[in-house]
Amino acid sequence: MAYDLNNVFAKILRGEIPCRKVHETPHALAFHDINPQAPVHVLVIPKGAYVSMADFAAHASADEQAGFVRAIGETATALGLVEPGYRILANHGHHAHQEVPHLHIHIFGGRPLGPMLEGGSKPKRA
Repeated sequence: MAYDLNNVFAKILRGEIPCRKVHETPHALAFHDINPQAPVHVLVIPKGAYVSMADFAAHASADEQAGFVRAIGETATALGLVEPGYRILANHGHHAHQEVPHLHIHIFGGRPLGPMLEGGSKPKRA
């Protein structure tokens, strides 16, 4: 999947589309998802043009990488999710149903989220 300079997140970063900002740093922007899947559903995106975690890991500077990871933790803290717990998720490619070709981390919280995958539950005992 190639990076599309006109994807919705690129437009948000350029200020062409508004967002409900939660947190911003020199390397990342966090904002509320427009179609929340949990009581708290925030996206954290790097400010650079990266399509996936693999692209980001291969091409982002060490400062960008550290700043992005730090922004994810700072966002979860700002949302009050650290103590009750939260889930982070990144989709890449067709099989994962990535809808926007810009790396983004979903932060979900605000209620018990259940198993991550359908059919997932308690670990099997040996």
